[in-house]
Amino acid sequence: MADSSIAADVVIIGGGPGGYVAAIRAAQLGFNTVCVEMDKTLGGTCVNVGCIPSKALLNSSEHFEFMNQHAADHGIGVDGIRLDLAKMLKRKDDVVGQNTKGIEFLFRKNKITWAKGFGTLKAGNVVEVRGAPPENNVTTYQAKHVIIATGSVPIELPFLKFDEERVLSNIGALKIPVVPKHLVVIGGGVIGLELGSVWRRLGAKVTVVELFPTILPGMDEDVIKDAEKTFKKQGLELRTGAKVTGARREGDAMFVDVEKDGATETLEADYVLVSVGRKSSLTGIDAAALGLKVGQRGEVIVDDQMRTNLPNVYAIGDCIGGKLLAHKAEEEGVVAAEVIAGKRVHMHYRSMPSVVYTWPEIASVGLAEHEVKASGREYKVGKFPFSANGRARTSGDTTGFVKFIADATTDELLGAHLIGPNVSELIAEVVLAFEYRGSSEDIGVTVHAHPTLSETTKEAALAVLGRALHI
Repeated sequence: MADSSIAADVVIIGGGPGGYVAAIRAAQLGFNTVCVEMDKTLGGTCVNVGCIPSKALLNSSEHFEFMNQHAADHGIGVDGIRLDLAKMLKRKDDVVGQNTKGIEFLFRKNKITWAKGFGTLKAGNVVEVRGAPPENNVTTYQAKHVIIATGSVPIELPFLKFDEERVLSNIGALKIPVVPKHLVVIGGGVIGLELGSVWRRLGAKVTVVELFPTILPGMDEDVIKDAEKTFKKQGLELRTGAKVTGARREGDAMFVDVEKDGATETLEADYVLVSVGRKSSLTGIDAAALGLKVGQRGEVIVDDQMRTNLPNVYAIGDCIGGKLLAHKAEEEGVVAAEVIAGKRVHMHYRSMPSVVYTWPEIASVGLAEHEVKASGREYKVGKFPFSANGRARTSGDTTGFVKFIADATTDELLGAHLIGPNVSELIAEVVLAFEYRGSSEDIGVTVHAHPTLSETTKEAALAVLGRALHI
């Protein structure tokens, strides 16, 4: 075993979206930067087993469903459509590889050291990195500043431990070798609905079991109603207000006990996806020994400059809780690096968008209507359906709407909720308006190209003012 000690300006523990972006920004600011990552590739959960591979499969499965169900509507006759699942999964892996290699290129370009191994934070901002077997070399970095970016892990159910063979987390659900006959999804949130949609499109029966009364709990109620109606029409079986009370595996079969309204039934499936949420991970960080302050759920406590209670130690991304979003982690990483550089910046979450990449897509920013109502604030609502949009009609994607909520007196935008085609892209202009505390009129009087889907945001904004044009 060979030991060495290296001085560094900034050491980041974790190479996911938050960590690698923090590393790039720190290097841009002139710091000698080290990023510790124990996986074989950079990018963390998002790039390797989350955002990127799931979107690759969502895109591929959308093409497959279009050819099977909608091509004829466009005058395209196709015979003998077949699914090459192995090739689809390989394409997903290739896309992931392109992204991870891209991050490695950015590290080289910015002269960032990738410390490959398991990182442990010691007192005095010392980071030990134990390399991969068989050498297990230990390199010690003495950091002026440390950024903790250790991410999150999926939550297990005590009676359904992940084996990634029949009981799957998001990791196993991305590489099922055959289309399931019946996939039971426990959890009707973002991950469950996205991955459930992938396998439904490819031919699986998919049953989603959600403990809360609706899928997507916490989202705007109008969006939830539209989504439930649409997903059921597509073929997803939704069991809401239902509790999973037990499960067992018998050979290649899974049996899941579900209780609803006092009645119990047992669902038989060949695969079960458990997607009941994620929890902060502090791999390599002994919070108690270090005196690092954490919350009730194990999340690191930080201020709006990403500072922990330890001197010159910052934390970002999923390990600090809140909405577990890759783009949130990235922005927190930028803020942490810039605070280290002495810049007067802080993190705020008012204009943080969220997206569900089903079809139709769902996107939101700001408050849901029930949240605005609970605050007692007077407000106005404007909605515009995609069925009244020319571009949506040309593509045949007319499901959904854009909804704005604005202050009744000032017209300041308080919430925006979109369900429809490509709303993951349409939300960006709304987020920009939120960032500048814009009004519905700001969007309503802005010229939008015709014919585009973005005209729905203009019309919904005008609807708040009572003067939508095309409905």
